[in-house]
Amino acid sequence: MFEKVLIANRGEIALRVIWACRDLGIKTVAVYSEADRYALHRRFADEDVCIGPAPSSQSYLNIPAIISAAEITGAEAIHPGYGFLSENAHFIEVAESCNLCFVGPSAQTVRMMGDKAQARKVMMEAGVPVLPGSDGPVSDFETAVKVAKKIGMPVIVKASAGGGGRGMRIVRSEDELENAIATAQSEAEIAFGNGEVYIEKYLTNPRHIEVQILGDKFGHAIHLGERECSIQRRHQKIIEEAPSPALTSSQRKTMGDAAVLAAKATNYNNAGTIEFLLDDDGSFYFMEMNTRIQVEHGITELVTGVDLVKWQLMIASGCELTLKQKDIVLQGHAIECRINAEDPQSFRPSPGLIEHFHPPGGPGVRIDSAAYGGYRVPPTYDSMVGKVMVHGGDRQEAVARMRRALSMTVLEGISTSIPLHLKILDDPQFLKGEFSTRFMEDFLNRVSW
Repeated sequence: MFEKVLIANRGEIALRVIWACRDLGIKTVAVYSEADRYALHRRFADEDVCIGPAPSSQSYLNIPAIISAAEITGAEAIHPGYGFLSENAHFIEVAESCNLCFVGPSAQTVRMMGDKAQARKVMMEAGVPVLPGSDGPVSDFETAVKVAKKIGMPVIVKASAGGGGRGMRIVRSEDELENAIATAQSEAEIAFGNGEVYIEKYLTNPRHIEVQILGDKFGHAIHLGERECSIQRRHQKIIEEAPSPALTSSQRKTMGDAAVLAAKATNYNNAGTIEFLLDDDGSFYFMEMNTRIQVEHGITELVTGVDLVKWQLMIASGCELTLKQKDIVLQGHAIECRINAEDPQSFRPSPGLIEHFHPPGGPGVRIDSAAYGGYRVPPTYDSMVGKVMVHGGDRQEAVARMRRALSMTVLEGISTSIPLHLKILDDPQFLKGEFSTRFMEDFLNRVSW
């Protein structure tokens, strides 16, 4: 097992890694920007190193500074958390060239799955269901027209190196196709330095469901059930659940088996997520693989009792995955609400001073947050200030516990998304579990404040 791990991240995920390291008796090193001088991850780590000014390009994305921090503190490994450098194959190679272990999959796997067109090809060869689409990137309009005619409208143009909704355009008629490709290519080039795009069939009313996987360096891989992630706005998740209210036990097994196939096809080791789209008719299709821990990993931990971050560290240190598929039994229902520092109606960011913070408690409640009374939320980074998670015996109890937890959260001084979450929790469609990725679009048109 490692003796010391550097955490190349900030906020609640940095604290989450510190918790796991303490349980395992591992010393921790926090890196922080000047904007995070008073952050909790700095306070609770065993050592800390300032790696630069507030802009992430000069701090949390500054590879030489992070590697130097690891070397001067004697860290053996780097945990990237999520975001920032967590899916940067070059960073993994630099770290390993400096004899630092990266807590995550190999650079080869990250690079392969980061290229969405290549990922499609790998999954097709492995027998994982994939949406009809182009055989790799499309470089010209004529090819794009042929693909679109073959699979039928509507289609979606996606950046090969994309994510987060960037470099993505929905096309409903051939007249829109040429402009959509040009726009997506330009956006992808700016965002990712790679203007390649590919085309897939667009599902008009799908659910977004992801399956958590764990794999080790000995070829073992398992899944830990699925998470329902359809409640999202502009491809950013708002509420997640485990398990999905849409799946039957048979569908759950089939999708889980497909996720394990995907893991084995990529020689995956460490924690990762296979994301699927579920169509109205029950068919599901591979969308992408996230080669890191997810924001919403905690609800999987609540329903399985498995500490995913501890397993990340153990697998990276060379331990064999002793969990078997039969050991994974889902218990009850869990829900997560992402609490963002933003206006709940306009979604405008609301950085600033948190004057008072009192997190909720009681049975079945878990809070992952780096916020505290007197903390100033910087405008520089993601607006999420924490996650409220609840676990109940069934979905109905979990919803009731989430209502209770949110209504008893005191977070004053900034605007937050808590009022929006409470509105969603009272929505009839949400309560019935009958929704798709279009939920927020329809919900915002009918909600009253």
